Amino acid sequence: MFINCHSFHSLRYGTISIKELVQQCVDLEIGVAALTDINCISGIYDFHRLCEKNNIRPVVGVDVRTDNKQHYICLAKNQSGIGEINRLLTRHNCEGIDLPLHHPDLSNVFVVYPLSNYPMKLHRNEYIGIRPEEINLLINPSLRKYLPRMVILQPVTFTTKREYKLHKILRAIDRNTLVTKLEENDICGQNEKLISKDELLKNYQHYPQIIENTKQLLEQCHFHFDYKTPKNKKNFTESKDSDIKLLKQLAYKGFNKRYPDDGGKAKARMDKELNVIDQLNFCAYFLITWDIIQYSNRMGFMHVGRGSGANSIVAYCLGITDICPLELDLYFERFLNLNRKTPPDFDIDWSWQNRDAILQYIFDKYGKDHVAFCGTNVEFKYKSIFREVGKAFGLPKEELDELASKSIEQHDINSVSAMVHKYGKLLEKFPNQRSMHSCGILISEEPITNYSALEMPPKGFPIVQFDMHVAEEIGLEKFDILSQRGLGTIKDTVKLIEEKRGIKVDIRDVSLSKDEQRCNEFLSRGKTIGCFYIESPAMRGLLRRLKCNNYKVLVAASSIIRPGVAQSGMMKEYIFRHNNPDQFEYFHTVFEKELGETYGIMVYQEDVIKIALHFGGLSPADGDVLRRAMSGKGRSLSALQKVKDHFFESCKTLGHPEQLSKEVYRQIESFAGYSFCKAHSASYAVESYQSLYLKVYYPIEFMVSAINNGGGFYRTEVYVHEAKMSGAAILNPCVNLSEYQTTVYEKDVYLGLMHIEKLESKIAVLIPEERKNNGDYTSLENFVKRIPIGIETLQTLIFIGAFRFTGKQKHELLIEARFLLAGNRPTFKHLTLLDESQKEYTLPKVQRHPLEDAFDEIEILGFPVSVSPFDLLQTKYRGSVMAKDLTKYHKKQVKMLAYLISRKHVPTKRGTMFFGTWIDAEGEYFDTAHFPDNLSQYPFQGGGCYLLLGTVEVDFHFPTITIIKMAKMPFIPDPRYSLDKDKAYEAYNNMREDVSMTFRKPYPQEHEIGLPRRKMS
Repeated sequence: MFINCHSFHSLRYGTISIKELVQQCVDLEIGVAALTDINCISGIYDFHRLCEKNNIRPVVGVDVRTDNKQHYICLAKNQSGIGEINRLLTRHNCEGIDLPLHHPDLSNVFVVYPLSNYPMKLHRNEYIGIRPEEINLLINPSLRKYLPRMVILQPVTFTTKREYKLHKILRAIDRNTLVTKLEENDICGQNEKLISKDELLKNYQHYPQIIENTKQLLEQCHFHFDYKTPKNKKNFTESKDSDIKLLKQLAYKGFNKRYPDDGGKAKARMDKELNVIDQLNFCAYFLITWDIIQYSNRMGFMHVGRGSGANSIVAYCLGITDICPLELDLYFERFLNLNRKTPPDFDIDWSWQNRDAILQYIFDKYGKDHVAFCGTNVEFKYKSIFREVGKAFGLPKEELDELASKSIEQHDINSVSAMVHKYGKLLEKFPNQRSMHSCGILISEEPITNYSALEMPPKGFPIVQFDMHVAEEIGLEKFDILSQRGLGTIKDTVKLIEEKRGIKVDIRDVSLSKDEQRCNEFLSRGKTIGCFYIESPAMRGLLRRLKCNNYKVLVAASSIIRPGVAQSGMMKEYIFRHNNPDQFEYFHTVFEKELGETYGIMVYQEDVIKIALHFGGLSPADGDVLRRAMSGKGRSLSALQKVKDHFFESCKTLGHPEQLSKEVYRQIESFAGYSFCKAHSASYAVESYQSLYLKVYYPIEFMVSAINNGGGFYRTEVYVHEAKMSGAAILNPCVNLSEYQTTVYEKDVYLGLMHIEKLESKIAVLIPEERKNNGDYTSLENFVKRIPIGIETLQTLIFIGAFRFTGKQKHELLIEARFLLAGNRPTFKHLTLLDESQKEYTLPKVQRHPLEDAFDEIEILGFPVSVSPFDLLQTKYRGSVMAKDLTKYHKKQVKMLAYLISRKHVPTKRGTMFFGTWIDAEGEYFDTAHFPDNLSQYPFQGGGCYLLLGTVEVDFHFPTITIIKMAKMPFIPDPRYSLDKDKAYEAYNNMREDVSMTFRKPYPQEHEIGLPRRKMS
């Protein structure tokens, strides 16, 4: 009898989760209910499955509204009806077509109008809903004639009085107003909750016809859904047979290129894989992915195929991945096996610059009716909860900032903030808005609106209204089309090398970089700033500890740096065993046999599965449960618990000591959600090598490309420093030589106009465009006539030295600019043949301080270019030790002067400690550790140069200084503001640093790892 139930998927309106809604139906013995969220079908599949599990007959539909004004409720008679509803909403969401007020064109849907919006004439599938409080209105003869077409309308939106208040808060958030200013039509009725069937029917006891109409209406609604059949596009060609024929043809063509000297091993693996792919009907999935890659190659884009897809030799031969699974002993079953019913998962990266072109191709090729992004529910988060709820209660901005920025324990509790806490807690895990999944694309066989309404977010590609988990449950597997900046850097570097040097680098030839001795030398020394995935301080430290000088060790390093492996203590143990291979024994023969390559350490997801199967005696099916849990895809904690129980029972049966079994499972458990599959690590390692090769042999072009692609782990200044260390002369932007992006002429690197923060991007683009079309700028006056620019922007360009080609001092140019733009608004002036020049004035020479330019640079670019930060210090002292010599000072105190690059906050059992990354006066990097008690006395005081006193600790070739004392060293006063003491130290106080936060648990100490280094009987 409940035909209008809302869940919290009625965003900023409903207050009940799907699970709670179904449980309430169970508690009240309600045998049939309809989920009709507002303009949304997000919850219908979860609702359907939960209802069937609890012997409730589910009815699904949508509450159609415009600006919270209810037009009608749509109830699907069948699955086709849901498709019709979805298309109605999609036309509105994606094409801007108004939702019809009456008589929507829906043949497999019942339409129920509220009493406030019914048409004079009802169609055969249309009814009028009567709320309990509206029954008295039926005394009106004009309404009584509709009795044969009236049904019960008892909307459901909340459960308790507290939830009703929460509903009001949600409505205030949605309306961007105060709770006290909500109008009656903004919120739901005070009785919109589930009540017992008897209590509901009692309201309609004098109108048995309405009760009977409602019963008959619901009996005609049958939503059955087949969750087992895949919904993805079935065939790439016209049939399954031609698909497998094409797949084999393409695979063997690639095979001949990849394995020209195969002895039969690769061929046997290929045949086996093709057979499994055919049996599982996954040919189309491979061919669609291949087709996308072919388009990418035609366009000259770079891609990286990673994830478990790199376990497939077929994918390798098709060019989807560049990882040879035989080289790394990657087994295909990790990716695809006959027990797997869902399609495989290819993760493919493109440059952030090219991804939209790839997406557009997919939508064009496979049709907008069959392609959409996965949606995702953006939940109310800690900061947004307190800010949004506080705003609804009328708190001023200052208090909102305090609530959002401080932890709950630090909040000043008063009557209003207590209410914010009370209702904010109820909003945890509530969906706040729908958004686009970062990379998941769905390509369906049937029109995708058969399963979901579509929405059009600002990005411009349609999304379905459910997330990836629901998509997978109903049989729609996603293609992961990802983007990253690392590939953009590689692609742009190759292009720049050809453009500037005339050299073509075939960076796709991975043997070029993987086996290159000089690259491996750079790798072992951690000289990897700018290189994909291996440039962070933690990764560079790991590379040095391992003296990593080959591909296989880099593959392992790419995985052990992940939180799961490091958290379990396995990272530390791996480092020890790698450096001391004769100081440990495999504590069990299974670990020696299965994990010999990684010294008996579980490093990859595959390793965990191997140990679960071969040590724990689990079945392959249980191993798959573990795999899904480790990749973050496992949603069933109960299933995981069963596997855990089975593991310990099996270990006991196999005779393993209990302590050993517990330790092994601790390691397994620590991987959950964080570990890489080996193929994923291998893919990352290949890209790391590609970028490292370019850095080693073409360092200036590489760093310029890194700067232009937005860098990576560090701010732009660090990549500029790296270019300088590589032999480049770094020059400030110039209107005649700079482009929008940073560019290079032999060894001269001109910073791009994009780096001038106060310069509008459209002007930064126009300056080089105009120069290209009409020649160099000949003077400041000539520039002003050709570029529509205001006086403040022009002054910024003068201060950064963009007109130094004129040979005039800055003060002369500033005065000239005032004359040129006096009272004039910036307008575009076309050049004329007879152009009268500005009158020239002879101005006196002004003596400038030699460091004034550096302070201009800090103010405009954020860092000095013409000098080093050390040149701006008052002291001439540069430290007693340089970074290159630190390994000689193990356990000794050193005093160093250093410029701060970055700091990372890391939790420990004693509080938060910091790790700092610095450069010394020679430009070399080194790292420091700052413990909580030390930080209370000697805290960081922002970016700049510091005097450091500390003890060197060399941990497997990698030195870290544990800080005893530190102090920020003063710059000289800014000579531009010699008469203004506050301004004189502004640049000093505003120097930048990179700060990163970690919220993980502390890594275990060596004595806490407890991994046996001797064989256990």
